[in-house]
Amino acid sequence: MKKTPSKKTLNTKKVQKIAAKPVAKKPCANPWSLSIYVYWFIILFFIAATFYILGRSHNAIYTPSNVEISEEALLQANDYFESGKTKLLSGNMDEAIADLTTAIDSGAASIDTYILRGEAYMQSGDYRNAMADFDLALEKDPQNAVAFYDRSLLNTRLEDYGAALNDINNAMASNTQNPSDVLQLRDLYAKRGQLNLWLKNWEGAVADYTNSLARPEGIVNPTVYAERAEAYTAMGNYADAINDYSSAVRVISEQIQGAPTMEERESLSTRAMDYFEKSAALNVNLGNMDAARSDLESSRTIAAALGDAETVARLDALILEMNNPQPTEPVVVSE
Repeated sequence: MKKTPSKKTLNTKKVQKIAAKPVAKKPCANPWSLSIYVYWFIILFFIAATFYILGRSHNAIYTPSNVEISEEALLQANDYFESGKTKLLSGNMDEAIADLTTAIDSGAASIDTYILRGEAYMQSGDYRNAMADFDLALEKDPQNAVAFYDRSLLNTRLEDYGAALNDINNAMASNTQNPSDVLQLRDLYAKRGQLNLWLKNWEGAVADYTNSLARPEGIVNPTVYAERAEAYTAMGNYADAINDYSSAVRVISEQIQGAPTMEERESLSTRAMDYFEKSAALNVNLGNMDAARSDLESSRTIAAALGDAETVARLDALILEMNNPQPTEPVVVSE
């Protein structure tokens, strides 16, 4: 008689049978298969962020929020920007404004487009629209040194010298933090020196002109020497003023050699003639009559070369008077 297996025995065999069957293992996820996408996402994010920051720092494109700019719009804006820039440099202000306005209307214009259109408006005498463009450029980029500099020039034309000085100070501060390829400290110091001169801040003008002349970059402008001479003259420092007029004439003589046109050479010569005459007046004040006479003769030589008969006659009279001074009438004291 067969024994009937107990329930416990059956369960044990069932478990052993199940355990004997091969168990299909679930594929184990490779940790790199998931994380590689995360890494690529991070890399692409930082690349995009880097290009965005570079674009913003170089005033590449001003894009309003929630607005997508198509490649066609970018190309159109760039083409009209370059065309407007070319026309501005050639002196065709109306067409320059038209092209730059088209670039702005495309919705993909750079901040430089607003600045250039402001310059074109300023050159054409439309100061209201010029101010609006410079203000808008600074609204989009509050640290734009070129916009500050151009607005300073505009405020100078409007004879608002206080506002112009404030703008040039901001231009210098912004240019220190984010140097511009189109601005040089030599020119910024010279502009601030000129504003200080007009505001009768003689010491400030001399300091700025001196800093301008000390800069290594760019080309020395003889006007900087001449305007510093004006500041020295106002301060009563005639000797330094005479030296500056002499330096201005020296720079002009060098520039005349490389002047490309007769018109430019004549303009430089006229300035030198004026500086010689101013130097002569200062020498007279110092009692340096020989030096004064020499300055007047140099001025006369230039006037004759320019065919300026009126100036030649006037200088001849001054030289003659200097060579033949009138005797001083004796003072009669009544008893």
